[in-house]
Amino acid sequence: SITKERTEVVLQGTSSLDPNDPTAVWEEYDFKCKPGDLKRRPCFITPYHYRLDWLMWFAAFQTYEQNEWIIHLAGKLLAQEEETLSLMATNPFAGRAPP
Repeated sequence: SITKERTEVVLQGTSSLDPNDPTAVWEEYDFKCKPGDLKRRPCFITPYHYRLDWLMWFAAFQTYEQNEWIIHLAGKLLAQEEETLSLMATNPFAGRAPP
């Protein structure tokens, strides 16, 4: 069955020196097939799933303590690891300093 409401995990980063500053600009990492930008055409690759995008759906049902891999994913995005960034549709910090 599918739920009527869908909670999403969103990964964002900022170049602000103070992330708590109300003027800090937060930029979102887009996934290849996970729902996100409403103006983007849906990704259909039936019967396959992009594994990371699929895991993010299930992670939204639980806490990060139950999905410790999200902490590791965030660390790899902060370090701008190319292998990890290749799993993403966009890197908002491409060509710039890491978040």
